[in-house]
Amino acid sequence: MSQRTTYQAARTVAASIEEHFAKHIAEAKEQNEEQLACAPQAAAIEALADAAFWASLRHEEGISPKISLAYLPPEQAGQPLLFEKPFALTPAILTKLAPAVERPGIHLGVWHSNGELQLWGATRTIPSLCFVLEVVEPGLLVIKHRRLDGLGKFANVAVLRGEEVKIIDDQSALVPDCPSLLASLLGLSSTDSWNDSVSVLVQLAISMRNHGRGGSLLVVPAGTDAWRKSIIHPIAYSVAPAFSALADLMLEDKKKQTGSAWSDQLRRAIDGVAGLTAVDGATIISDKYELLAFGAKIGRPEGRAPVGQITMTEPVVGGEPVVANPTLNGGTRHLSAAQFVHDQQDALALVASQDGRFTIFAWSPCENMVHAHRIDALLL
Repeated sequence: MSQRTTYQAARTVAASIEEHFAKHIAEAKEQNEEQLACAPQAAAIEALADAAFWASLRHEEGISPKISLAYLPPEQAGQPLLFEKPFALTPAILTKLAPAVERPGIHLGVWHSNGELQLWGATRTIPSLCFVLEVVEPGLLVIKHRRLDGLGKFANVAVLRGEEVKIIDDQSALVPDCPSLLASLLGLSSTDSWNDSVSVLVQLAISMRNHGRGGSLLVVPAGTDAWRKSIIHPIAYSVAPAFSALADLMLEDKKKQTGSAWSDQLRRAIDGVAGLTAVDGATIISDKYELLAFGAKIGRPEGRAPVGQITMTEPVVGGEPVVANPTLNGGTRHLSAAQFVHDQQDALALVASQDGRFTIFAWSPCENMVHAHRIDALLL
């Protein structure tokens, strides 16, 4: 392979990414999984990241490209769209092709031909654990793979933002008190998880982050009113009776939950709830997904002490827990969420920042304090 790379972060990350895919594909083979992708070599990873990075900085008719590259031969792509003649993997070609394949779920296929990596066409079908590189915005790349069960969001492996590299630590979910939402995003939860509550919270988090306005979502136990002690009254937009569109969808028969009509309804319901979090104040739902209120202001119950310190972590290699004052984690929205979970220890708080940062606040019995899990690297 003769492509010469000039993007330093591509060289830095390639060997670690090769090791990740080799390990997971080998483990899947030991479990007799079939229709697995081919493990990418470091040289291919480096070349793909290099071409994608420089393409991300270009423009086509004034628009930055959004591209998804999948490393696989056409034979593994179901019924692909094939170019009569493959194209060279170059930033210029990627920029030209980007408008045709920017819709979600479409990948440009990349494979070896005559000793070079070439673009052979496009596909919506890829095998399990297939290497995918997505250009999210200028200078921001995400390396991910399709889950073994094929359900839900792809599992992120690494995030490259300019020269900054974050490699996801999939062992983060093994620490005590790890929220199931985080475990699912790391790809360590059960096959059925994408048909249950975790799926809803993951999709809510993604939708909250995507609207780009920032927001807070509080998840409280169903059937109790204890959370009201931590909310300033009157609530700006209280909902009575509780709005149950999302809850009703989750109660439908499992057979219906596999249909496209049900999936479309679920997506609209999730986007509806996530959109409410853009309103100033917090949106509140039960853990059964009933909408209880939005635009709510969080307050400290009488007699309760202010939250003094929290543990902050990010599930990336080299990321160490930090115990600090909650004011160091973000602005008023983050401080309020930490206070809410400090006082309502059976609740979760999901907080999106306008800059794309996303944090789960959960009570940790092991640490006896609020734990702030920063997960934006998993949501891209």
